[in-house]
Amino acid sequence: MTKKGKIRWGIANIFSSTNNTIIHITDITGSETIAKYSGGMITNQDRLKGSPFPAMKAAQKAAEDALAHNINAVHIRVRAPGGHKSKIPGQGAQPAIRALARSGLKIGRIEDVTPIPHDSTRKKGGRRGRRV
Repeated sequence: MTKKGKIRWGIANIFSSTNNTIIHITDITGSETIAKYSGGMITNQDRLKGSPFPAMKAAQKAAEDALAHNINAVHIRVRAPGGHKSKIPGQGAQPAIRALARSGLKIGRIEDVTPIPHDSTRKKGGRRGRRV
């Protein structure tokens, strides 16, 4: 129990690539969207979408929406592009997690849900690769 009453859990899905960071907060079942913000919604410069500051601001806005919907605790699921792309989350993932924690949301577990291929799909570019 918290000061306000009962703990209501949600799930914060953070997709972080080199080009953008998307924060999507759902209820505990994952079926109902409560808040969805991205770095591209915060900044109007394409080169800054994947950087830490817009990711932090997007996470703050998502946390405000979650608190308004009486969700005061979240489990965090971090995802990178995965597959035959990067398996490491972009530089906006960590500031987004930190912003969610500072905004008053209680953090449950943090897990990495990046899709890892067991036998990879074929990379794009054809047989001879990308010709420049």
